[in-house]
Amino acid sequence: MGVSDFNLSGEQSKNIAHFASIVQLALADDVITEGEEKLLKRVANRFHILDDKYKKILESPENYSIKGLHSYDERIEHLYDLAKMIYADDEVTHKEMGVLRKICIGLGFPIDNVEKLSDEAIHLVLNNTDLEDFTKAIKQVNRF
Repeated sequence: MGVSDFNLSGEQSKNIAHFASIVQLALADDVITEGEEKLLKRVANRFHILDDKYKKILESPENYSIKGLHSYDERIEHLYDLAKMIYADDEVTHKEMGVLRKICIGLGFPIDNVEKLSDEAIHLVLNNTDLEDFTKAIKQVNRF
């Protein structure tokens, strides 16, 4: 973490960590495709991540740990972004699913339900589900 990272607000820090998680998924197969890059740039823009920070995260996404999210809906929204990244190159690999499951645990989803949640998230994204319907479906799969 660089000195400039100490001045980030809590929200900015969470966004950078989430973006780094998305980058890890994009790099799971060691290649960032055109579709993945397009999604990465869109997410970076949404999170106000400048070019220099974007490049640093691409070089070493593992240096940015997942920050705990307080809201259940925030965790689901992050899962939505992650699932969209996995399918950005029109294929889902076993390695990407493994990374997604690890990140889900880091986001605070129950370990015993992570596989089911990950599978459902990918299924929903494959069917072009919007965030609102995605959230409802994930809440059904992840009943406490």
